[in-house]
Amino acid sequence: MDIVDSPAELCAACERARRAGKRVGFVPTMGALHDGHLALVDEARRRADFVVVSIFVNPTQFGPSEDFSRYPRTFEADRARCEASGVDVVFAPAPAAMYVAGDETRVHVGETAAHLCGATRPGHFEGVCTVVAKLFALVGPSVAVFGRKDYQQFRVLSRMVEDLMLPVEVVGLATVREPDGLAMSSRNRYLSERDRARALGLARGLTRAVERFDAGERSAGKLRAVVLAEVEAIADAIDYVAVADAERVVPFADEAQIGERAVVAVAARLGATRLIDNVVLGEERGPLDEGARA
Repeated sequence: MDIVDSPAELCAACERARRAGKRVGFVPTMGALHDGHLALVDEARRRADFVVVSIFVNPTQFGPSEDFSRYPRTFEADRARCEASGVDVVFAPAPAAMYVAGDETRVHVGETAAHLCGATRPGHFEGVCTVVAKLFALVGPSVAVFGRKDYQQFRVLSRMVEDLMLPVEVVGLATVREPDGLAMSSRNRYLSERDRARALGLARGLTRAVERFDAGERSAGKLRAVVLAEVEAIADAIDYVAVADAERVVPFADEAQIGERAVVAVAARLGATRLIDNVVLGEERGPLDEGARA
């Protein structure tokens, strides 16, 4: 496995792989890798012959009051996990390599990025799209695998690739969960024992929504209320609980009747830790169903 920190080295490595007839698979990460990330690597290896993982804590997607300096950085452990998973190249640049002196260009985002995390974290998706567009430019034609725990991010990036006609196939992999149903996240390590137990309220709320939906409920407001009741019982603060269009991630009004598919998404804080989770109604099982964690 090669470790590179130069954009030019990454570009050259991917070009060599393509010239050798290999398809490039790409998994962008911010490090602090867990089994959810490794599931993305496995999917990339299934779809491609040459797998690249980037490890870069991107400063432009953090707001001034967010946890950029506190975000976990565990490069040696990440390197070992990538090597054991069959990764071909780890790209670990310094911020100055990705944002040259005097840089002033950002990717403008639209309606898919406007709500949910876009509303509560201004500038977040602009930063995400900017760094991922840079990474796509370096990696070149490829298949890129993202986790659907960050469902809105997956949709925003899919939209960017389509709109900008980038030579990348974007694949979304189902949320990987702990044995008890909690969505795997690098931020879970911040949770105290008490907060870790409380965090299951997110999964409970989403599971209740799936149960109600499967029983025939189509009122966006009633489905949202089921989730909100569980989350309010455990959270110190709630950024949002929303029932939204599954493609454009635009929330439905409470009085709306939804169709046969919608995403229910949650962002809440337990202590200083912000957690997100979601489920796609009509497509996925509830997080607390055994089949969702198999």
